Amino acid sequence: MTGEIWQFTYIAAAMAIIGSIKWLNSPATARQGVMAGQIGMLLAVIGTLMRHEIVNYEWILIALFLGTAIGVPLAYLMPMTAVPQLTALSHAFGALAAALVGTAEYYRYNLAGENPGAFILTALAIEILLGYLTATASVMAFAKLQDLIPTRPMTYKGQNFVNLSLLVIAIGIGVWMIMGTAPQWAFPIFIVLSLLFGVLLIVPIGGGDMPTVIALLNSYAGLSACAMGFALQNHLLIIAGALNAASGFILSVIMCKAMNRSFTNVLFGAFGQAAAGGAAKQEARPVRSASAEDAAMLLEAARKVIIVPGYGMAVAQAQHKLGELSDALVKRGVDVKFAIHPVAGRMPGHMNVLLAEANIPYDRLIEMEDINDEFPETDVAMVIGANDVVNPAARHDKTSPIYGMPILNVDKAHTVMIIKRSMNPGFAGIDNELYYADNTLMLFGDAKAMVTAINKEVAALVNA
Repeated sequence: MTGEIWQFTYIAAAMAIIGSIKWLNSPATARQGVMAGQIGMLLAVIGTLMRHEIVNYEWILIALFLGTAIGVPLAYLMPMTAVPQLTALSHAFGALAAALVGTAEYYRYNLAGENPGAFILTALAIEILLGYLTATASVMAFAKLQDLIPTRPMTYKGQNFVNLSLLVIAIGIGVWMIMGTAPQWAFPIFIVLSLLFGVLLIVPIGGGDMPTVIALLNSYAGLSACAMGFALQNHLLIIAGALNAASGFILSVIMCKAMNRSFTNVLFGAFGQAAAGGAAKQEARPVRSASAEDAAMLLEAARKVIIVPGYGMAVAQAQHKLGELSDALVKRGVDVKFAIHPVAGRMPGHMNVLLAEANIPYDRLIEMEDINDEFPETDVAMVIGANDVVNPAARHDKTSPIYGMPILNVDKAHTVMIIKRSMNPGFAGIDNELYYADNTLMLFGDAKAMVTAINKEVAALVNA
């Protein structure tokens, strides 16, 4: 009877996980998707604890309490602006768990003198390789996102050759293990090479590419879990891992397409290396600056306003003040929308999450392909912390590193207001043509402080 119950629980968990991914496709059903995913995971854990292979619950309970003691504070204390870092850590923990399970299984077979067959050993090798490299790569991604290590690409001559050589050697040892002829010392070397490759994989990648890298690491973690399912003959792990791997890969493709770049360019191109010196290469061209009072007058008189958020908004944590501004304008009869570029921020959906935290209605958040045609009829386009995703050079300058990248057509609005700390370039390390356009006004300062000042000026105009 118990066997039938846990199998039924697994089926219900699989259905909940599939439904979760479906509902997460839309902001309107995202909460429902998150809840379904949580229920699916809970059912999966319950079903696993009911399996007959488990004979002792002591260590499981200890791990449960330790995990809860770490996870709950992380969820509550981590600010919304640091969601990318939390996502990277989640990938690291999940991948490490899969790798450790694979390690335990390999040693269990080895110590018992059993040969589980080439299929199981292949699954274990894939699980361990992807698990360990994803764990260290995710930790490195977290460190770059948290500015614990330099976010710029760190490269040296022959780096790609070294990285690929390490991967080939690790795969070779994995094949050796599958053949059953590898000595005892080969397996620890296989683990060390997997861990080292994960570190070296992220070192040459710039912080601006972390959205794509996070999605790709999500795919790797899913593949590792899927391989673990084959190794343990667990159908639910196979389903969940495959779904995770497929969704992460599809998201990576979408992100690369949004930047007009390939996987090889992201992983091996060290894109953005010139960013650190970009400020020194700027042309001495005049710009038109404006004050909070000027901005308030333009916004109050506008009929249609499109706001373009970027990473600068996230750093300044200006989303709540921005929500207050949009609400005030809507009450004045202004049509306010938010234009969301796929790679704005440091992870897919980063801007959506931050704006949702500020209680900005979902129907005001419009994706790039749906809002680009509206800019020519927009009175004011306000750019807050975004840079390369609004640079017109992407359309016509074939020498630009962002040429061909789909951008938001901000420059076609009647008036463009850009809130920015300085004239420093974005991740691509190039000047933004938009700053020097005749219809552009630069509002220099911290995003949160500037929006707060604009709010006060708008309120003063309304009460005047």
